[in-house]
Amino acid sequence: MEVYYIEDDWDIAHTVKEYLEQKNFRVTIYNTLAQAREALKMHVPTLVLLDWNMPDGHGDSLCQWIRGTFKELPVIFLTVRGDSRDIVSGFQNGADDYVVKPFELEVLYSRIQALLRRTGNRAERYLSCDGILIDQNRRTVSCHLEEIGLSAAEYQLLLYLMRNKGKTVTREKILEQVWDVKGSYVNDNTLTVTMKRLRDKLRQPACLKTVRSVGYRMEDTL
Repeated sequence: MEVYYIEDDWDIAHTVKEYLEQKNFRVTIYNTLAQAREALKMHVPTLVLLDWNMPDGHGDSLCQWIRGTFKELPVIFLTVRGDSRDIVSGFQNGADDYVVKPFELEVLYSRIQALLRRTGNRAERYLSCDGILIDQNRRTVSCHLEEIGLSAAEYQLLLYLMRNKGKTVTREKILEQVWDVKGSYVNDNTLTVTMKRLRDKLRQPACLKTVRSVGYRMEDTL
């Protein structure tokens, strides 16, 4: 489980990070909204923890953006703003839960567990690599949030590579999994042509690598 925590108070951020990592979460801290937004464009975590008062704005603006971009990504506000109007506003802007500081770490963990029981790991819906994002439910592909139109073969090729991110997959295995299993037996040149078109549409991404004489690999480079 991976958590992005947007918080500018160093002590609070690292106390929460240390506690959640003892519970087998991987926590990345961002101390501005801009940093968090750029990180979310590159990779989708399991859950977002979000403070309201940030150096470059209010957390509700980022929450609105998340809800419009990743509709089912769970978001919990962690903030000193405990007025009923603020809490209502937080939920209206798309938060799934709202925790007022100061809070007990055990209570926060219980709230996270309860939210994930209700939602599941919605991040599994998304596959991402250096700003390339596949929404498996909608069967769409975007590059730095700009939707890219792919043919069926291009989509299946990218999907297979993304599902095996970090692994080198052979040309033979790709041909088998993308074409042969569907009864479309094609030659090796079809893969070469499809890969070229895919790379062109994705603007020659550095994360899509050729392993000479073997096959291809996708891996994060940033």
